[in-house]
Amino acid sequence: MRRLWGRLTSVNVQKAVWGLDEAGLPYERVAAGGAHGVVNDPGYRTLNPNGLVPTLEEDGFVLWESNAILRYLAATSPALALPADPRARAHVEQWVDWQATSFTPAMRDAFWQLYRAAAPDRALIAASLEKSEAMAAILDRHLAERTYMVGEGFSIADIALGCAAHRWLNLPAERIERPALHRWYERVAARPGAARALGEPIA
Repeated sequence: MRRLWGRLTSVNVQKAVWGLDEAGLPYERVAAGGAHGVVNDPGYRTLNPNGLVPTLEEDGFVLWESNAILRYLAATSPALALPADPRARAHVEQWVDWQATSFTPAMRDAFWQLYRAAAPDRALIAASLEKSEAMAAILDRHLAERTYMVGEGFSIADIALGCAAHRWLNLPAERIERPALHRWYERVAARPGAARALGEPIA
């Protein structure tokens, strides 16, 4: 039995969904978080004391934190196996962490102000977009002569950053054109494993 708790409009849930679908693993998804509630129920808190999504249940094994779920899938699913070379593996890990510590935090205020705030704070939006552009520039430079984030193969770094890029490229805001970033995003977003994760409107 494999169950994933979370709503598809959550960028973190999208990562877990993409990972599971890319690996070809069957699972039941239970809508939770946001308007769905559930995350403050005592039963859910026994699974994830943070009251956040996603949470993965698998035959009594419970795991939360989206990038930890991606790493687990990479360790257990041949389709997502990390590179054998330690340096290439370290680069995959580097970019997965960069998504969580740099790119996504940079755009957080813009997203929340544009989609959640009753009276959007334009100064917060502008500052967040400026930070996000700096992160997008890093990605664009990195991808200028690359097919995937690391080496010649698709990896969990492409999933983590593909979900973040999906949000960035669909924000209702003006952005600097980043050709390499766009080419890479279109390539990874066209994968069958991405269809469910990236199929929901940004909200």
